[in-house]
Amino acid sequence: MKQDVIMMTDLRDKVEPVIDNIRPMLQADGGDIELIDVKDDGTVKVRLVGACAGCAMSQYTLKFSVERLLKHEIPEVTNVESV
Repeated sequence: MKQDVIMMTDLRDKVEPVIDNIRPMLQADGGDIELIDVKDDGTVKVRLVGACAGCAMSQYTLKFSVERLLKHEIPEVTNVESV
């Protein structure tokens, strides 16, 4: 169990800077992203806010930008979900 907690912390530590790198792209369009949780199975939960929250393209942005970049930078990431 302790190893799982360490792994999640390490994974979260890897995810946060990538999210920070994605943020300016979303802010340029009036939106933003919040990191909500990182699960031990590699699932990253985020919340798109601002203009992104109501945008018809938000799921496209989530899967083909956010998820693609996270998976590319961090192989342990398996999925990105919006909450």
